Order: sequence, then structure tokens, then C-alpha cells
Amino acid sequence: MHTFNNTEIAFAWRNNKELRKAHFLFRTIALPWLVNLGSLLLRIALTIRFPIGWLVKPTIFSHFVGGETLAESVPTVNTLAQFGVKSILDYSVEGKGTAKSQEEAYTEILNSIHNAASSPSITFSVFKPTGLINVDILEKVTQGMSLTIEETEQFDLFKQRVHTLCHTSVKANTPILIDAEDSWYQKALDEVVRDMMAEFNKEQVFVYNTLQMYRTDRLTFLKEAYRDAKENGFKLGMKFVRGAYMEKERERAQKLGYPSPIHPTKEDTDQAFNDGQEFAFNHLDTISIFCGTHNEESVNRLCLLMQKGGVSKNDKRITFSQLLGMSDNISFMLGHLGYNVTKYIPYGPVREVMPYLIRRAQENTSVKGQTGRELSLIEQELKRRKSKS
Repeated sequence: MHTFNNTEIAFAWRNNKELRKAHFLFRTIALPWLVNLGSLLLRIALTIRFPIGWLVKPTIFSHFVGGETLAESVPTVNTLAQFGVKSILDYSVEGKGTAKSQEEAYTEILNSIHNAASSPSITFSVFKPTGLINVDILEKVTQGMSLTIEETEQFDLFKQRVHTLCHTSVKANTPILIDAEDSWYQKALDEVVRDMMAEFNKEQVFVYNTLQMYRTDRLTFLKEAYRDAKENGFKLGMKFVRGAYMEKERERAQKLGYPSPIHPTKEDTDQAFNDGQEFAFNHLDTISIFCGTHNEESVNRLCLLMQKGGVSKNDKRITFSQLLGMSDNISFMLGHLGYNVTKYIPYGPVREVMPYLIRRAQENTSVKGQTGRELSLIEQELKRRKSKS
């Protein structure tokens, strides 16, 4: 079992000024009323197009985001690499549902794939499907409803773009992660991603689907996907996360009168996450694992499976990942020990990335113990550095 409390390793990449700024940020995030008020004011500012870059960029943006462009994110990528931590650059602009925004997102994702191919420190590309298509179309496909001629054309264009992104990733020799979305249109995406894996994951894994393990059906889905892959001669890439839309999922289920697709307790979700990863590990000949979590127990469980199974720490079939600005104690210890570990680095214009930043602030406030853990480690390291000076 590894311990993740070595703050000297965790924060070696941050100077004293950066660490004090992080301490102030997490102390602020620890106040739910302030986060809620700030989120409301930021949304209003975005709506009325009030300038916010001067306030946001030096504070929360610089902590959780690599930069406004790929080029601006390079220093962060290079710094992380010095400590054995690789990067994933994620264009974190919310889809606006317009043809123009979808074209812009598609072009930027292609740019990110080409950029990854040119840097050994960037080990994956990633994209959010709803940046490329209207969710109404995905929902109709999921429900088996007929599409209009125009909707059919849009869905065909979406599939064509996903194919091009995956094919480009193969040519770039860089795996690509396809993010999960809301449950009521995820089935349409699962089917598209399955076809991409069947085409491109013959010899090695280039395409990864994402499993939100707070969903009650995902462990069954994983086992069915494994049987499908074995029967049809391809490999699976599976990114395991707990999930990002719990409150929205439960509210919709209650409003429309169907059973919630989300596990009733955190313990159930934790069990599903660990069971899913163990199943994948037991079928490592077919399934590559991307472990996206800030949960130390889940990380340790997978490390222990690797140790007991004689799987090397740098086996390319297993990767760990945490978000930039969070859980450095996990990421940098894993990098120090020689595991494959990456930081998810969002990038994009300040105004466009604000929805992502608001979610990060709210997540740190709502996830039990998250902010307290971050604060405790930062304070421990500040105290250690002071005693050394």
C-alpha cells in the first residue's frame, strides 16, 4: 500500500508564492456560501458580458487551467514532465449547439491531437462529444426515435468527425479518450464509440470510452462490452470515473418519474468503481484501464492488483489520472514511484472555460473531505518549508 502524504514530493513543482495562492484558493472554496455567491455573480457577469478575465485568470483559472491556448499550456506540461507526470490537454469549452461552435470545437480537437503527437509529455488526447452535436439528436437516437432528414445529416456528420478524430489519433500514435455524458443520451454515444474501438483497437488500444461508475448499469455494461470485444476480435479502452452529473441525473429521474440511474450511496459507487477496475484488470489482455480518480483507496487497490499480478508499474495498459490543481499528493507520488500518471489539463478562453471552473469550485465544496484534504496537505508543506528556512 502506498501512502499519499509526502508533501515535499507532492508540491515540489510549486514555489512558495504558488503554494500560498493555492492555500488562499482552497480556504475560499471551503466556504459553501461564498462559492455559491461567487458562482452566481460569475454567471451573471457572463450573461451581461462583463469583463472577468482580470479577476479570474490570476486566481482560480491559473490554478485549474493550463492556459487559454495550447501554446499557453506548454509551460505547465513541461514542468509536470520534470516530475514524472504526463499531460492531457482538454479543450474545455462547453458546446453551444450551433454549427459554428461545433466546427470550431472539431478543429481545435484536431489541433490538440496534432499537438500531442509532437510532444512525448502528452500521452492522450480527449474530447467531449456534445461539443460536436446537439444533445436532442443524441437523445432521439438513444430512444430509437426517427430523425428528420436534417438531423440524420447532422448525426452522420458527427459520426464522420468522431471517426476522423480517432483515425487521426491512430496516425499520431496517441490514444484518445471520449468523455461520458448524461445517461439519457449516453447509449447513442456508446454505440458510436463501440464502432470506433472495433475498427481501431485491433492490435492495441487507441480509443477509450468513459464509464461513470455512479450509474447502476455500468458494471453490467462493462461485462457485456468485454464479451462483445472477445467475440468480435478487438480490444477495449475504458476510462473509469465516478461521475459528474449526479444531482442533475437524480432530479431528472424524479421529475419524469423513472428510477434514478445513480447508485443510492457513495459506498455503492465506490464498490462499483473498484469492482469495475478489478474486472478490467482480470481481463487485461483485452481491456486497458484509465483510472481517473482522486480517491486514494481506489488508486491503492489498483496498485495492489498490479503488484500481486506481477504487472509492471509502467505497463502501458494502465494509466492513472487526476485533474490539474487537485490531488497533487497522488499524482506526483505515482510519478515518483514510476507509474503511468497524467494530469488532465483544461484549456480555453477564460470566458468559455468559466462553466468548468464553476463546477470545479462546487465539486471541491460538495465532495466530502476534498477541500479539507487539499488544505491540510498545503498547510503541512508550508510548515515544512518554513522549518527548513
